Amino acid sequence: METQYSSLIQNLKERLNTCKNENELLKVKSDFLGKNGLITKEFLGIRNAKDKKYTGQQLNLLKKQAENLIIQTSLEIQNRQVSVDAIDISLPGRNVAEGTRHPISITINHISNIMRGYGFRVEQGNEIETEFYNFEALNIPPNHPARDMHDTFYINAKNLLRTHTSSVQIHTMMKTGVPLKIIAPGKVYRCDSDPTHSPMFHQLEGLYIDEDINFCHLKGILEKFIMDYFQKEIEMRFRPSYFPFTEPSAELDIKFRGKWLEVLGCGMVHDNVLKNVGINPEKYSGFAFGLGIERFAMLKFDIRDLRSFYENDLSFLRQFRGLT
Repeated sequence: METQYSSLIQNLKERLNTCKNENELLKVKSDFLGKNGLITKEFLGIRNAKDKKYTGQQLNLLKKQAENLIIQTSLEIQNRQVSVDAIDISLPGRNVAEGTRHPISITINHISNIMRGYGFRVEQGNEIETEFYNFEALNIPPNHPARDMHDTFYINAKNLLRTHTSSVQIHTMMKTGVPLKIIAPGKVYRCDSDPTHSPMFHQLEGLYIDEDINFCHLKGILEKFIMDYFQKEIEMRFRPSYFPFTEPSAELDIKFRGKWLEVLGCGMVHDNVLKNVGINPEKYSGFAFGLGIERFAMLKFDIRDLRSFYENDLSFLRQFRGLT
């Protein structure tokens, strides 16, 4: 086993030696420490190890060594870049330009305005949640993979950074009762960082609970929303899926550049969720849906790299001047 770990570190060193910039370094980090990275996958074998404690200790040492090597390489790349991009302090100052709204804010406002037109109201909630509101009330049992430490930022034994804005739905149902028709936009957090994922990102989730609500209502709302958001005819399909808090569940795909692309998840609210918040599933039913704000912004504005949203590049942000 130790020989295998040595081989992984040697492989990592060889890959790091070829990195010329931060983008290449992030790709290497993802390949080794990302959600499906080579080192991350080794942790899955702990459950089958004869000496779990020893194996876990060795894997933690391996992960720490890999992280240190990546940090060291990052510093070396930054030092090289500073020498190339040295700042001439004798140059005159730049003019102060008028600011613009961020594309994330623009997208949240756009989607919220569309949904308000359908009768939804906007609800906000806490970014720090308890396991009950983030998991248990949403029919996610303690042994569900989403509750694994590799996916969730835990603050302590019971509190965590919310992994979705579905917790806002639980708070609202318990506070106001039914019927209700809400959307919940906001920041969410997951232990996932690579060129296509961010540990902090934005979601918008919707919930409609009333008497005699069925999947036809859900389908009609989402089809209308897609047309209104993109302002054109788009081919779309509903594909069966699984979410613990909805049954039946589906994913909505759209035809984008000749290929099917998943854009959101949805379904009818599970009876257990309604029971958990004191709503009678024999009298009331409803649907829920959730989408990633970054994905919709990328599709709308033809943005190819997720990291563009967080780099504070003024030349990028100025492209959105005038949009609200």
